[in-house]
Amino acid sequence: MDIVVEIHVPLGEAPGTPEGSYAFPWIDQVEDFLAEQEVAEVHDEGEEYGEAYVFFISGAAEADLLAVASRVARVPGIPSGVFAMVTNDEAEEIGLGRRVELPLDGPR
Repeated sequence: MDIVVEIHVPLGEAPGTPEGSYAFPWIDQVEDFLAEQEVAEVHDEGEEYGEAYVFFISGAAEADLLAVASRVARVPGIPSGVFAMVTNDEAEEIGLGRRVELPLDGPR
C-alpha cells in the first residue's frame, strides 16, 4: 500500500483573469510544477471534486510528499485555502484520510 497525498485547491478564479479567458490557468501551472518534482510522482490525473481541483502525488515518504504539497500552495496565482489529504492508493474515494492545512510553515 503506497501513501498518496491529495492536494485540494479551491476552484477560485485567478486574480486579474481577463473576461472570456480560461479562469483556472493555475491548474496547468500546478501540473507543470508537479511534473518537475523529482521527489514525488503524479499518482493520477487531477480532477474536480466538489468546490476544489484535486492533484494526486505519491512515490515518496509522507514528509516529502507534504513538502511538495506545501510548495504547491505557494505557487504564484494559486487560490488560498489549499489543503492536503494523506491517504493511500487503496482509498475508495477522494477526501478520505488525514487533513493537513497548507502551506506547512512560513508565510504564503
